[in-house]
Amino acid sequence: MKFNLDSTDVSKQQTDCIIIGLFEQSELTPAAKQVDKISKNYLAKLLKQGDFQGKMGQTLFLHSVPHLATPRVLLVGCGKKMVLKAREYRKIVMSSIKALSTVKIRHATSFLTELEVENHDLPWKVKQAAIITAEALYCFDQFKSNKEPKPALQKISLYASQNQQYRACEAALQQAICINDGVEFTKNLANLPSNICTPTYIATQAKKLGQQYKHLTVKILEENAMAKLGMGALLAVSKGSAQPAKLICLEYKGNTKKQAPIALIGKGITFDTGGISLKSPDAMVGMKYDMCGAATVLGTIKAAAELKLPVHLVGIIAAVENMPGGTASKPEDIVTSLSGQTIEIMNTDAEGRLVLCDALTYSERYKPSVVIDIATLTGAVVIALGQHATGLLSNHEPLAKDLINAGVESHDRVWQLPLWDEYQEQLKSPFADISNVGGRQAGTITAGCFLSRFAKKFHWAHLDVAGTAAMMMGGSERYATGRPVPLLMQYLINQCRK
Repeated sequence: MKFNLDSTDVSKQQTDCIIIGLFEQSELTPAAKQVDKISKNYLAKLLKQGDFQGKMGQTLFLHSVPHLATPRVLLVGCGKKMVLKAREYRKIVMSSIKALSTVKIRHATSFLTELEVENHDLPWKVKQAAIITAEALYCFDQFKSNKEPKPALQKISLYASQNQQYRACEAALQQAICINDGVEFTKNLANLPSNICTPTYIATQAKKLGQQYKHLTVKILEENAMAKLGMGALLAVSKGSAQPAKLICLEYKGNTKKQAPIALIGKGITFDTGGISLKSPDAMVGMKYDMCGAATVLGTIKAAAELKLPVHLVGIIAAVENMPGGTASKPEDIVTSLSGQTIEIMNTDAEGRLVLCDALTYSERYKPSVVIDIATLTGAVVIALGQHATGLLSNHEPLAKDLINAGVESHDRVWQLPLWDEYQEQLKSPFADISNVGGRQAGTITAGCFLSRFAKKFHWAHLDVAGTAAMMMGGSERYATGRPVPLLMQYLINQCRK
């Protein structure tokens, strides 16, 4: 999909279709008023007949509007006339693209950017419109014999008048294009079945990124190297699988300045059976998505490299398959982590924190300024927050606020949970330094508390994306969302502005 900005007036548009918004009660947006004037009240007559009510997300194609050069006009309902919320604006844009994808239109110009959105400016509207367009048109049909026809739509022009914000709009659009690349990469990797997307496959994809971008280097640690280092927690998860674990390390240097890196750490469980603490058959559906944290790290680094962000980034991915077997770890096994802390494994299905804790300790050698881990870590976060917000825990309040603000700006939102010492009590073990589970209560928080034991040497945040990175349950509804790539990219962009 190609995007560009267009400041051409409605009357001079030569595209296949223009997209304009209408409110309820026959209230017209500025572009709609122009169309109505050019067409000698064609829209006003149409609305009076009641064929279009302007309900939020309602769409209607008009053909050969009188005196208009554009052959088609797409009307999009914007609801009651008011300043829109971000969610409403996104819904309106999504409705327009879904409608366009059903007809043979190759190039459309959208005037929906002229809608007023609460606390957001024109560059934000341009950026969100491009991101929503890519989301609406995404399709993963790699393994289908009979593929659905691709939409005819190839180009979207976004209206932006030539004013003082035009350059900011150009920058915002370029950011959106690169974010779309990262999100698509993340979705495509996450949607692969686990018989293809193994730890070795993820390592191969990381190497390909390293070859694609000259400022990106990649190294892979094999199991023997991890054993020599003392990564007993990570390797405890890998023991039951025929697939060898990989610790994938990427480093992107977007400028020549000497600066401490921002480290992104991804949970890469390519399939999670639960191990000896075996999941039920129904609960295993969707567990190919337990590597969404890893896919997010790769997608974010790809987007940052594509945008040429002037930032120093480190990505660490703990890629492992969690399987039952004669050599698998068992409940009440005790292992020693890379940090030297001993862990009693009370539940082998709480494996994500075991691979992440060694990855967190390993990140110390890069002397990072900030460490953010991304993991589909707990079912508890889905119960707490549903599929709308990512769970956030952090040992550094300024970092947490930066992520919260980036979430609001990108509409890829997070919700902060407490990381109080009282919760640490639930992780006590009579035989080791710590247990890997803390009981049913506050499961997301105690998982974060576990990880915090390995993050004391740096500013750290944990993103539990079990509810947001993929829709894991059900039949045809299963799909990866690409979150939280937009959140992390907005965070990185904001850091570059400081």
